[in-house]
Amino acid sequence: MVDVIGAAGLLGQESDAEMLAVRLAHAQRLGNMGWAEWHLHTGETIWSDQVYTIFGRDPGEGPIALSHLAKHVEPADVAALDQLLCSAVQGVEPVQAEFRIRRGGELRDVRMVLEPLMAPGGPIGLHGVIQDITGRRRAERMMSESRRQLLEAREQAAEERHVMLALREAILPDPACPPDLRHTRIAVRYVPAEKTANLGGDWFEAAPAPDGRLLLAIGDVSGHGLPAIARMAQLRHALVGLAMTGRPANRLLDWLNELVLHQLKDTTATAIIGHLDPETRVFAWSQAGHMAPILVRDGAAGRLDQPKGVLLGATSGRPYELATTRLLPGDLLLMFTDGLVERRTRDIDVGLDLALAAARDVPGRDLEAGLDRLLSDIGGPNPEDDACLLAVGILGPEGGEGEDPPGVRP
Repeated sequence: MVDVIGAAGLLGQESDAEMLAVRLAHAQRLGNMGWAEWHLHTGETIWSDQVYTIFGRDPGEGPIALSHLAKHVEPADVAALDQLLCSAVQGVEPVQAEFRIRRGGELRDVRMVLEPLMAPGGPIGLHGVIQDITGRRRAERMMSESRRQLLEAREQAAEERHVMLALREAILPDPACPPDLRHTRIAVRYVPAEKTANLGGDWFEAAPAPDGRLLLAIGDVSGHGLPAIARMAQLRHALVGLAMTGRPANRLLDWLNELVLHQLKDTTATAIIGHLDPETRVFAWSQAGHMAPILVRDGAAGRLDQPKGVLLGATSGRPYELATTRLLPGDLLLMFTDGLVERRTRDIDVGLDLALAAARDVPGRDLEAGLDRLLSDIGGPNPEDDACLLAVGILGPEGGEGEDPPGVRP
């Protein structure tokens, strides 16, 4: 009976050992690592099965001796292997290094950890753990390359943004230097899109006309980037030239529409053009598919009734109507492009309601600060589109609000 029990115990131990060996082999495969021993005095070398896999070597050929290991290492990395072996033999603590080996014509990244096999007289061999880390290093290199490309793309986008904004500044009048007219105060804001690719063709104009009236215009050319900016420049420069004729705003839009149709192919644009007489305070204006201006009067804000007018570049032969709006001392007129109120994350009516509510609080005496607050109240810069905002405040004869110039009745 004792012999039977003893035999059963031995079988159990052998079974446990076999199970442990299977688990170790499985762990080595999962970690793509194996172990090796090199005995310095006898020359004996022992490899686990996974090391053969890492080196792509047939187990029938046996392991690679320590003295021949450098032949399988990429020449540029042999120095790293030599340093590792020297440190392992001379020290008592584990040391590690990474190098590349050749396996079947491809380079593999390998990490080796070595520690000396010590005896009373000193080290008699080396024990090592070898891991194939090719996949990890490839992933790291891909991440590094992706970061590099992303950085280059950001730098290029920043440079493109700088160029486009500089070009816009060269084309458009200086917002900080609006015309200085009697009883009229003007402020302008151009708010570029947060995304470089969405910089577009928004534009404005505020300049004295030859007959003493004030030319006020704002518009938006379809598209984004340098092509849209170039088309915007052509359209605005054409308006500046045509305005010298002194013709009414609706006639100017007729001409601009023909220009877009025949010279700016595959382009559309919206615009408002008007003339403000500083003495009578009559604003005579026309629009081409553009959002109506906001008029703030006595603390109430509303949008002006629009005259008829189609999008520039849409069709020919449909005349633009001319509307007249008599402004009063204390009034505030706001002209804007759709980038001010449109957001991908909200309905446009919500943006218009926000703009109307914010416009009521813009003081006529300090338009600059008022426009900054308005832009903040409606959500700040639009990441998807540019926005232009042109504000005209009507003052009294001494620069005050709510006073009527002599000889003019509301």
